[in-house]
Amino acid sequence: MLVEIWSDIVCPWCAVGRARFVKALSTFEHRDEVEIRLRSFELDPNAPALRTGSMAEHLSKKYGMSVEEAQRSNDHLEEVAALDGVEIHFGKMQAGNTFDAHRLLHLAHDHGCQLELNEEFLHAVFRDGRAIGDVTVLAEIAASVGLDMAEVSDVLASDRYADAVRDDEMRASELDITGVPFFLIEGRYGIPGAQSVERFALALDKAWEKVTEAAS
Repeated sequence: MLVEIWSDIVCPWCAVGRARFVKALSTFEHRDEVEIRLRSFELDPNAPALRTGSMAEHLSKKYGMSVEEAQRSNDHLEEVAALDGVEIHFGKMQAGNTFDAHRLLHLAHDHGCQLELNEEFLHAVFRDGRAIGDVTVLAEIAASVGLDMAEVSDVLASDRYADAVRDDEMRASELDITGVPFFLIEGRYGIPGAQSVERFALALDKAWEKVTEAAS
């Protein structure tokens, strides 16, 4: 059973949603028959490689709230994430353009380590405060999961996998996906947002039931 997940590396709710889905999947009876495929989604395709200013300042400008309100929102999200075992430190987060990171995730898929690379990207952004738009940082993280440095450098120096990223984003548009994370099971059953572990577990059970019924 195929589960496709549209997400962005700098999206905190994507990190939370991933953690909750993984917990739900761990208790799913047929988890060994589930294939997960990450799909690209850029929250800000025009973002610079490294965004200046704090995350609270950025949210303040984006949503028209005060910096204090944005900071309180970030503090609350850090607390929520911690309950799901996700470590987020907005105070040292360096947001930036994620296009190259998404291209490397497609490379990682071709080498069977997409989920591992995505996890390391999330740790780098939210836990460690590394600059995800910096190609040197990207290359180091990619090498840490076993990707060949020469091939990683070739991808980053070219436009390889650019079409794959755009195709994912085009498909998201066709499916009316306007926010992430978004989970799609077998191309038919959509689950928007960072749902609870229980909600994800129920969705997996129901989707499996429908898929097996259709196949019989």
